[in-house]
Amino acid sequence: QVYVFFSEELQCWCRALVESVRHQLDGYRLGCFLVDYAKYCSVASENIRVLAGPFGKIPYRAKKCRLHCTKPLTLHIDYCENTAKIGPAKRWDAAAIQHFRKLLE
Repeated sequence: QVYVFFSEELQCWCRALVESVRHQLDGYRLGCFLVDYAKYCSVASENIRVLAGPFGKIPYRAKKCRLHCTKPLTLHIDYCENTAKIGPAKRWDAAAIQHFRKLLE
């Protein structure tokens, strides 16, 4: 289901898919994917609304995608042996993501 909320950062209403829910002291925070901006953000639960009517049927401008056959790598440092090797990782690190975004721009 698609929800909407007002983004202070973007200064507009945004459509979002909720991907996670976290309980905090001041309430719940929802991890959302903005379907028109291809961004992830965190939204307070009291600020999000259900998208009603025909607006929910408008196609998304952004799509989640992955690079075909591209696996994340990271630098593994062994301080005992004083070596560094590139090997597989579970997730892309922040530097690799930033470099890829610069290449796309």
